[in-house]
Amino acid sequence: MSQTALAESTRIVLTGVRNAGKSSLMNNLFEKDSAIVSDTPGTTTDPVTRKIELGKLGPCAVTDTAGFDDVGELGEQRVSKTRERLKSADLVLFVTPGDRPVLSEEKEILEALEEGKQPWIGVVTFGDKALHGEKEGFFPTGKFLVLNNEEKHSARPLINMMEKRAEQLSREITPVEGLVKEQDLVLLVTPIDLAAPAGRLIMPQVETIRDLLDRDCAALILKERELFSFYNNLGIKPSLVITDSQAFHKVAADIPEDQPLTSFSLLFARKKGNPAYFIESLKALNNFPEKGRVLVMESCSHHRQADDLGTVKIPRLFRQLVGAQVEFGHSRKMPENPEEWDMIIHCAACMITQKAMLAKLDVFREKGIPVLNYGLFLAWANGLLPRALEPFPELAELYE
Repeated sequence: MSQTALAESTRIVLTGVRNAGKSSLMNNLFEKDSAIVSDTPGTTTDPVTRKIELGKLGPCAVTDTAGFDDVGELGEQRVSKTRERLKSADLVLFVTPGDRPVLSEEKEILEALEEGKQPWIGVVTFGDKALHGEKEGFFPTGKFLVLNNEEKHSARPLINMMEKRAEQLSREITPVEGLVKEQDLVLLVTPIDLAAPAGRLIMPQVETIRDLLDRDCAALILKERELFSFYNNLGIKPSLVITDSQAFHKVAADIPEDQPLTSFSLLFARKKGNPAYFIESLKALNNFPEKGRVLVMESCSHHRQADDLGTVKIPRLFRQLVGAQVEFGHSRKMPENPEEWDMIIHCAACMITQKAMLAKLDVFREKGIPVLNYGLFLAWANGLLPRALEPFPELAELYE
């Protein structure tokens, strides 16, 4: 936990056709050999991501991708992965070899970038060679630069250009943005059970603590078993209590009804997803198909314990409160046929970017599939709505 998480880093994705100089450019950005460079087409297969601090851009995750013109069955899979990375990119570097004619795949990339909302920069490589006639005027004026990957420090002009794009990049809100003010006391209830990772806290807890410190707040961190005793001996009323969603019921019972309360997962529903869509999806619980199908989705890999939240606790609660015959599935990747599911219940998505999460939600929304976040479902299951939404006035209003 000593480094900024990938999900909180600015995502820079290199795209282009094979042998355009993407891997050499990545090595120049890092000023070391971070990616394999070869004259053989298709050297880069799976996307390769490395972390770096880039001036005004701060912590960045730079991804080198397979060529957009890759061929064959495996090539199609590689291009598919490249497309996935582009969807979640904050800034795209479109790399094209200056000494070669324009390919149809390059026209496709440029068209998509021009139509899209993502900031991008064109990078014309092989600057030591004569510029091919078709590359003259290929990029709009002011949106590209020419460089020679063989020259030392050749990427510095590109870094300067990326820094100028910093203000154009979309930014996720921080966990407690708009919820607290300087000198506030916030209680963080963090159960340590079998699912808790040894020797550390989970990502939402870590990010929330750091955000509170950045905002000059005080954070009191304790387990649910100590909450009642500490709360009643504080002498001052906390501005907010934030709990792990699994402890919602006990925490609510141990604090006064007028104490503002929410969960880490609900903080991340606002930070990573579309909370209005989640709240709208609650309606589906009132008339759920008797033998409906629910897909529980997670964005990270972890060792599942005997009483795992996604595979055991949520299905158990759902069957108790909604329908005993409901069928459950579990996945860490997008389903091939989303329409086969009547509802999606997704984790807090702390390990992916908001863009990646919103891309998922767009697919489900287009197909009319309701989606809930873990925290919202557990707040509903524990009878804590609208209370758990009250720290977010705009969301409480949507719920009403």
